[in-house]
Amino acid sequence: MTSTAFEANGGGRDGPPTLAASSPPGAPGMAGAPSGQGGTLGPPGAPLPDMPRPWGPKATWALRGVGLAALATMAVTVWLGLWVTPPSQVMHNLVRLVYIHPPIAWVALYLAFGALGIGSLLWLWPRTRSLVWDRVAAAAAEVGVVFTALTLVTGSIWGRPTWGVWWAWDARLTSTALLLVLLLGYLAVRRVPSDADTRARRSAVAALVALVDVPIVYFSVNWWHTLHENTQVDIHGLMAVTMLLGFVSFTLAFVWMLATALRIQTLRAHLEDMELVVALADRHAESTAVGSGSDRAGEDRSEAPVAGTGATPAAAGSGAAAGSGAAAGSGAAAGSGAAAAMDWPDAAGVSAASGGTLP
Repeated sequence: MTSTAFEANGGGRDGPPTLAASSPPGAPGMAGAPSGQGGTLGPPGAPLPDMPRPWGPKATWALRGVGLAALATMAVTVWLGLWVTPPSQVMHNLVRLVYIHPPIAWVALYLAFGALGIGSLLWLWPRTRSLVWDRVAAAAAEVGVVFTALTLVTGSIWGRPTWGVWWAWDARLTSTALLLVLLLGYLAVRRVPSDADTRARRSAVAALVALVDVPIVYFSVNWWHTLHENTQVDIHGLMAVTMLLGFVSFTLAFVWMLATALRIQTLRAHLEDMELVVALADRHAESTAVGSGSDRAGEDRSEAPVAGTGATPAAAGSGAAAGSGAAAGSGAAAGSGAAAAMDWPDAAGVSAASGGTLP
């Protein structure tokens, strides 16, 4: 196989960018390029997919502002929650987990799954069907996995001193853990090899199935006897402000993570298109190299000397043609079958023994 290096050439004023192939010395170029020189894949060149730009410069700066605001508000929440707010009379210092655990659960159950459900429904609806909504759903699922896992971790830290156990098969705990499993299953469905539309359809159905568990988590404390129904926290004054600030900070963090994950999804789709173009270019270069190699082998075979003669097949063929032309020119020699024309090794001896001409 001929090794070919591919590189993207910017289009500029001449048109869209193309995929150039640089062949090694002695290898045939692509699309009629001379040997050892680069060429484009097919005339006038295979255009590469444009680099996606999910948002412009203003939106990029706005997103950076959201990220910085999330960091700032989260830092203030930690400062207020650990050093400024007083401990609770009932839960003492354990109340400080209230400033992060409910906000994380809010993001996981409502924001992440809300974006997942909206993106899936908008893709399934024919009038709004677009792969953009599928990418939004995928990004929301990836962020939702993070926040759902954090919900379970912080809940276990809360439950150990409150209930005496790290984990209990409580209705809310079990249904929340099932949410995490369903999210992981959704991401696994997206990994199944298929075209973009088929993958989006399967993923949307899986997302709607997972959404059924969200109201179960919410109403679990009303439908079953759970450990959460006896939990009461007295929040007021500065403690309430700190908790509200925690909701704001984690919401901003979710927006930033969702937008970043969406950009990664868009670039990943672009990379898949690029891999397809490169694979086609590689196959074209390989077939061109194989065809040119066969022609070159035929030329080498025709130029090889014939054993015993020291002449190439072409020279031998031309000599035979000349000989036959000479024989045709001398009709007497051709008609009588003289020994001289037949090049017998002992023609004179045979002629003398028979007392005449050769038969």
